[in-house]
Amino acid sequence: MSPFLAELFGTMILVILGDGVVGNVVLNKTKGQNSGWIVITAGWAFAVTIAVYCVGSISGAHLNPAVTIAMATIGKFPWAQVPAYITAQMIGGILGGVIVWLAYLPHWAATTDKDGKLAVFCTGPAIRSSGANLIAEIIGTFVLVLALLAVLSPANLVPDSDLAKGFGPALVGVIVWSIGLSLGGTTGYAINPARDLGPRIAHALLPIAGKGSSDWGYAWIPVAGPVIGGLIGALTYRTFWL
Repeated sequence: MSPFLAELFGTMILVILGDGVVGNVVLNKTKGQNSGWIVITAGWAFAVTIAVYCVGSISGAHLNPAVTIAMATIGKFPWAQVPAYITAQMIGGILGGVIVWLAYLPHWAATTDKDGKLAVFCTGPAIRSSGANLIAEIIGTFVLVLALLAVLSPANLVPDSDLAKGFGPALVGVIVWSIGLSLGGTTGYAINPARDLGPRIAHALLPIAGKGSSDWGYAWIPVAGPVIGGLIGALTYRTFWL
C-alpha cells in the first residue's frame, strides 16, 4: 500500500470508529444511546489507536493535516509530500462520514434532533464564541502535537524496537483520550481538520433524513485552530526538547 492510500484508509478508519461512537451515543434507538461523554472520549481514543496500528508502518499515520503541517515545519516530514497527505486525509474523512451514515441508516429518521445528527459528523461549541472556541482548539492541538513528539521521542521509546512498534500507537490513543477528557468539553476537541471538515462535507452532501445546516459559519475554527495549535506545539518541542 502506498503512503497516500495508507493515510486515506487510516483516516477513514479513524472517522468510522470515532464518528461511529458519537452516533451510538446521540442517535435515537441505538444500543448505546445516552451512554455519555466518557464513552465518546474512550471510543475516539480507541479509534485513533486502531487507525495508527493499521497504517503507522506505512505512512507514519499522521491522519491529521495539523500533524502533517507541524511535522513539515520542524523538518520531520518533507514539504513535497504535504499536499498528497492532506488530500488523502480529507478523502478518508469524507468516506468515513459516508460509512457512518450507512452504518446507522435507520436511526437518522428516528432522531429528531438536527444538532445531534450533525454532531455525529463534526464538532460544535458548547458555548458559541469564536475567539474562545478558536483558543480551545489551539490549546487542544498544541497538547496533541507536543505530546506526540515528546512521548514518542527516542528518549522514551527506542526507535525500531519492539516496544516502540507495539506500544507507540496505544500511547497516541492515551494522549487523545486525555485531551478529550480534560479539554474536550468546550468544542468537542476536533484537533484535526480532516476529522471535522471531511465528515462535515459528507453531512452536507448525504441525503440524511431530517438533517439541518452543516454549520459552515463555524467550520473554519476546527480547521484554523488545529493548524495553529499544531505549529505552536511542534515549534515548542523543537525549541525546548531538541
